[in-house]
Amino acid sequence: MIEAVSISLAFFLGLASRFCGLPPLIGFLSAGFLLNSLGPQLGLPSDLSKTMGHLGHLGVLTLLFAVGLKLKFKQVLKPEVIGGSFLHFALVVAIFFPIVHFLFNIESKLAMILAISLGFSSTVLAAKLLETKRELSVFHGRTTIGILIIQDIIALAVLAAFSGQTPNLGVLLLIGIPLYRVVLHKIVDIAGHGELMVLVSLFLSIVVGGAGFTAMGLSSEIGALVIGALIANHKKSGEISESLLSLKELLLVCFFLSIGLSGLPTAKDFLFAAAFTLALPIKATLFFAILVAFKLRARTAFLSSLSLMSYSEFGLIVAASLVPEYMVPLALTLAFSYLASAPANRYAHSLFERFDSKLNRFELNSIHPDEQAKDLRDANTLIFGMGRTGSAAYEQIKTVGLKPVGLDADTYVIENHVKKGRNAFFADAEDSQFWQSINLSKIKVVILALDDIEAKLISARMLKKRSFQGPIISHCLHEDHKQRILDAGATHTYLTMSQAGKNLAESAKAAIDANNTSVDLMNQKAA
Repeated sequence: MIEAVSISLAFFLGLASRFCGLPPLIGFLSAGFLLNSLGPQLGLPSDLSKTMGHLGHLGVLTLLFAVGLKLKFKQVLKPEVIGGSFLHFALVVAIFFPIVHFLFNIESKLAMILAISLGFSSTVLAAKLLETKRELSVFHGRTTIGILIIQDIIALAVLAAFSGQTPNLGVLLLIGIPLYRVVLHKIVDIAGHGELMVLVSLFLSIVVGGAGFTAMGLSSEIGALVIGALIANHKKSGEISESLLSLKELLLVCFFLSIGLSGLPTAKDFLFAAAFTLALPIKATLFFAILVAFKLRARTAFLSSLSLMSYSEFGLIVAASLVPEYMVPLALTLAFSYLASAPANRYAHSLFERFDSKLNRFELNSIHPDEQAKDLRDANTLIFGMGRTGSAAYEQIKTVGLKPVGLDADTYVIENHVKKGRNAFFADAEDSQFWQSINLSKIKVVILALDDIEAKLISARMLKKRSFQGPIISHCLHEDHKQRILDAGATHTYLTMSQAGKNLAESAKAAIDANNTSVDLMNQKAA
């Protein structure tokens, strides 16, 4: 009964959210509150909240492990990440404390804990939205994740300071991390493929990362992320991420359901949630101002600010340990912040394009670390997206005498290509400023090897807007994407899997012809 009701509500409300143009997770949150209110009438078990909470926590661990697989530690050690995190946290707490203390008449110490809980941003929502848009590895995505990691470390320190908890002697085991990395890589090698790959992913994220770090008195969430980062450069990291995909999505549904199951709100709880939902622009504006002050471009600061706008589930963890009586208003505030920030993030690129002239005025007159290419040198072939498909296209283009240039929104990907001697630059296809400044006069053909469908559509539209007359060639993963890409302005599209099948068939035919020729020659010699 519990499975049927939970799955049905989550599915239908998630579907309704999608039809309304909202992320399905909004429907999952609503399903949680509905389950909470209808539970007694439906005869659902009283410990449903604990069950969903436990499963949801596993979902958070697997999500952070997957984020870690795409993380490089040096992206955290940036001035804008460390400085921005601490400065924003201090300012938000300073602003929110008097609101909590005086407006809601809450005792000073409790008000400080609540203000601190509201000072963090949602790792789950930000990572989920960035992952959905395939922006975890782009510059603003990495900046966002870096800030979230620092915030989680701050949350750990706060929890230790107020609860008296400190890491135990087991934390000394972290000294052996370089050795553990070798061991973890060996475990992944031995696991092979298939169902064991799913189990090794769960073992690493939940057992080694989650339970292992908890045993040392540290955060299980940070543990899962660190273990993921330790195997990020393993050749099977992509396969590991894929193996977790469906299970991770299911467990995250439980996480969103558990928020709604945390309790039924009162009128005062709704007032608390409404007040701090209205305060969300304060969080976003502070992030924007701080990141611009650290010399990031207005666009990067804006997109990161929207990603970091919502309140954090980590705040619930802090509250559960220190002020459990305020769990319901905080959970409701978290849910409201999701409702507000999820649609804003969905239309983040469009919002920036609408207000870019006003926002760009806040940029400092200096070179930004996210500066993009404007001069493509003597290249005559433009390749967007330098992953496996784009890299293969780059090498093939060179063999026919054309001069390719590769563009990608992941600076680490570009660094690797430059080391290999390829003509490659950092650029974000969804950035209107890039399209305004880029010189396309020498470009004869453009290849769209991007994974994200929206990025392909924007690229095709912007090329047409710039009056580009040459061929625009794109690969696509799904049949229903093909016509959308053509309508946006592409001149040729190819279904990746279908094309791979055709290439295999051609290779098979060539192999048969070669074999027949060899047999004929042998027969002639024998004759």
